[in-house]
Amino acid sequence: MTRRFIFFSLLAAQAALAAEAQPARKLSRLKELVSLEGVRDNQLIGYGLVVGLAGTGDKRQTVFSAQSLSNMLERMGVTVAPTALQAKNTAAVMVTATLPPFAQPGVRLDATVAAMGDSNNLQGGLLLLTPLKAANGQVFAVAQGPVVTGGFVASGGGGNAQTVNHPTTGRVPSGAIVEAAPPSVLSASELRLQLKHSDFTNAARVSLLINKSFAEPGRPVAKPLNSGLVTVNIPPEFSERQVEFYSLIENLSLEVDRAAKIVVNERTGTIVMGKEVRISPVSILHGNLTVEVETSYDVSQPAPLSTGETTVVPKIGVGVKEEKARNINLKEGASVEDLVRALMTIGSTPRDVIAILQNLQAAGALDAELEVI
Repeated sequence: MTRRFIFFSLLAAQAALAAEAQPARKLSRLKELVSLEGVRDNQLIGYGLVVGLAGTGDKRQTVFSAQSLSNMLERMGVTVAPTALQAKNTAAVMVTATLPPFAQPGVRLDATVAAMGDSNNLQGGLLLLTPLKAANGQVFAVAQGPVVTGGFVASGGGGNAQTVNHPTTGRVPSGAIVEAAPPSVLSASELRLQLKHSDFTNAARVSLLINKSFAEPGRPVAKPLNSGLVTVNIPPEFSERQVEFYSLIENLSLEVDRAAKIVVNERTGTIVMGKEVRISPVSILHGNLTVEVETSYDVSQPAPLSTGETTVVPKIGVGVKEEKARNINLKEGASVEDLVRALMTIGSTPRDVIAILQNLQAAGALDAELEVI
């Protein structure tokens, strides 16, 4: 009896050690993976005027700012011809804002202001009342308030000036007020979950997880329609509590299947890749050949009291520089991390790594998607 107890104790200890040796699986909440269909942000746009600028507004070449100012004054009972206006303290701007779902009237939003004409600085300006419309032309918010720029222009006279950041774009913090709620409605019978990154495996896992948590035996509530959409029938006990039901769903956690991907930015030499990307057994031979053609000019000076002329003679030189090829070998099961570490040991630059990755994909030795941006 004692030997059997000791034997099972050893088995349990070995199982515990094996479990500890395995890396912990990273779980993600459905809140980060899916969004509810119909519940989204709405972009708003408007045309307005910024006043109070210290002579940095639109010039006479920007005719629409003077026309807008004339129209506004006319609505206030003051009639002035646009050609008679020299409003150096006024600038025409485009105003944008993002209307979140279920935003109720009275909620304040941040607005972004950008100069349209030849104004070079919106610092210290005041945005006048500007209606913000959606794509259907309906006004959902109005914006007004002081413009805060992240930059400035300092002029010392004599053509000396210093510009910091971008003074022709600014923000009006909490300057937009919602006037109408956006059309965001929750269904009373069904929820449609949209995966932020379409994937058949993840769609199936989301459906299985929801059915395991809320479905009765033989009566599933979730069904994946495709790689980017999962429909969920609201159980009868949550028919009047849709918000609570979705709250429970979005806090469920599951292991996400992610495709192996490498993102390369050739303009900046930036490479982003995962450690789990595998490379087939391959040998890499990489070297550089540089050919430089240089032209210099020498002056040919004739002897004193001679009839010759001073001429410029071009001198062309050709130089060839070839580095020795550098070789690395990767065995079965090697990852991109092993590749990068090996390339760093032989002094490769990010440009070299990008070229090697592209050749690996062409050779079929890279088990990942290579995206060049």
